[in-house]
Amino acid sequence: MRKIIGLSILFFGLFSCGSDETNEILNAELIGEWKLTEAYISAGGPQYWVDVENGEEFMFFENGLFNSNRFSECTTGTFSTEQNELLLRYNCNGFESGSENEDGYITYDLNFEFDYFIITPSSGPICIEGCSYKYRKK
Repeated sequence: MRKIIGLSILFFGLFSCGSDETNEILNAELIGEWKLTEAYISAGGPQYWVDVENGEEFMFFENGLFNSNRFSECTTGTFSTEQNELLLRYNCNGFESGSENEDGYITYDLNFEFDYFIITPSSGPICIEGCSYKYRKK
């Protein structure tokens, strides 16, 4: 009986902190400069990747801040990750992109690969046929 209780405590202990550790790993992987290089689009038919010239850039810092040239009206903010979701909050007074959720974050589904990540909008106007954006580390 003691073994069952001990194993149960160990099992729940391992899984109770897993989410925070995953978020810390995702945050660490984001640190650095990233450039938009490809977009996954559709013109009413099958989706396909297209190259993006002069794509927007993000710089993520260890302290949870980021810089971006996506919006000329506001270039700084805070970021975090939660279970494979990227949350961005721009910090300029009165700035709204139109893509924020009810909590003021622009959110994306986040998928990491070897030397790039792909984000898919999960707040604001969502692409009906789907859209994703590939960023490569600079």
